[in-house]
Amino acid sequence: MSSCSLENQNPNLTSSSPLKNWSNIWSKNKKALNDHPIISTIRRRSFYRKPPPPPSQPPPQPTENTPQVSQPAVVKQAPKSETLSTDLYENDGQDYISSISDDTLLRILAKFEEKGEICSNSLVSKKWLNLGGGLVRKVEVCDWGFVKSGRIFLRFPNVVDVDLVKASVVCGDKLRSCGFSLGREFGPFCVGSDVFVGKNENLLLCVEDVDSGLKELVSMYPNLRRLVVVNCSEIGLLDVAERCVTLQELVLHCCNDQVLRAIAAFQNLQILKLVGNVDGFYSSLVSDIGLTILAQGCKRLVKLELRGCEGSYIGIRAIGQCCQMLEELTFCDHRMDDGWLSGVSYCENLKSLRLVSCKRIDGSPGLDEHLGSFRMLERLHMERCQLRDKESLRAVFLVCRYVKEMVIKDCWGLKDGIFLNASLCRRLKFLSLEGCCKLTTEGLESVVLSLKELESLRVISCKNIKDNEVSPALSTLFTTLRELKWTPDNRSLVSTSLSESGMGKRGGKFFKKLQFEHLKLEHLKLGI
Repeated sequence: MSSCSLENQNPNLTSSSPLKNWSNIWSKNKKALNDHPIISTIRRRSFYRKPPPPPSQPPPQPTENTPQVSQPAVVKQAPKSETLSTDLYENDGQDYISSISDDTLLRILAKFEEKGEICSNSLVSKKWLNLGGGLVRKVEVCDWGFVKSGRIFLRFPNVVDVDLVKASVVCGDKLRSCGFSLGREFGPFCVGSDVFVGKNENLLLCVEDVDSGLKELVSMYPNLRRLVVVNCSEIGLLDVAERCVTLQELVLHCCNDQVLRAIAAFQNLQILKLVGNVDGFYSSLVSDIGLTILAQGCKRLVKLELRGCEGSYIGIRAIGQCCQMLEELTFCDHRMDDGWLSGVSYCENLKSLRLVSCKRIDGSPGLDEHLGSFRMLERLHMERCQLRDKESLRAVFLVCRYVKEMVIKDCWGLKDGIFLNASLCRRLKFLSLEGCCKLTTEGLESVVLSLKELESLRVISCKNIKDNEVSPALSTLFTTLRELKWTPDNRSLVSTSLSESGMGKRGGKFFKKLQFEHLKLEHLKLGI
């Protein structure tokens, strides 16, 4: 109720009218009443109440002939648009989300699928479940029955990437926790204590079951682009090659030379990963015969990874001569014979060479003139390798002497005398050392100062490299670098990145001070 409504209902009221006086008092004390706790509580409660129904007959309007009698004030009805949205749903009972078209809903769900939230959205309704499954492109199967029953085809009809590794591991009573992990590819599985090395192939699905599952899989997914499979045969691999013409990436676990005879049927294969041995789990033979078959069949390979594979100079040379488009080659935990490194030089267009978890590089690399070199090589990556053999590491640096980027991470046995051979890479522009505990500041300086084209340097977690051992020549080099990340240990004071802070342009003052302190220490030692 307000004074304005009273005047509209009876315009003949004068200032002396008691009702007019009451309205003036009401308007003066309106602010005080609004701040009263009881009034505010009543208003909050009344907001959530539905408005009262309109009167059946409107009140009579005053005319000139009718007597002027004061009428009680009528509270105005709130418009329908001011009520809560829940009242609208209660009134009509219509689900507006269900009225959204499938095309519009697919566009909305596609935004969630990019963020990985499509699984939670599929719990809303069956319609969202079906539409969300059509957006999934990558599936990691954990139960083989999901494939055999055909539920995977109904749930995810448009899949182009299938991983069957975890589903191929038989999880029975034998799999009890004993602390033996199968690695990243197999997830959190453990092998039972009653299963010993050499008889672990019974933990995998038999070849017949894998082949039959592959046959059903590729018949429903002819547009597969990537496939990860374990313990298949030559027949199962041929079914994949015939149905999935557009397959570009293939990962084969527990494969052998006989299985690789079907690899030539893949016309568009560009990325291939062969896993021959996983210590303590399974063992299969991939020798020079399989590598030669691979080289002659997959001439369009761009990336090749050999893990736990055997072979020699003959097989690696065949790959280099036949696979002219090969750009990235990875050796992981290899069992190669001595002298295999000289065969890598036949990969003329190779741009990246990776050595991961290799217990040894090459026991007998041979003469320097037989090693050759990579003209197109840009990146050398060594991670978790044993670098105790000076001759083998020198052969690697000699083969990769035209490399521009070098990364050495968590490698054992890298000492100053062995790392000195890295100065053979004269064109090196980026050097990253991480977890090299045997390397000292003197050994680093002897190599870094010889690299005239060096632009970026990263030294991380190398505990024998100290700040107080940095020479004036090395500190001067730091000022000329474009990027520097210097955290050899937790006590390091020089921890910065030149590319982010601009220290390469205005950091001369800091390193001049460091150089002055170093000279002062030398003078104290000499007694000057």
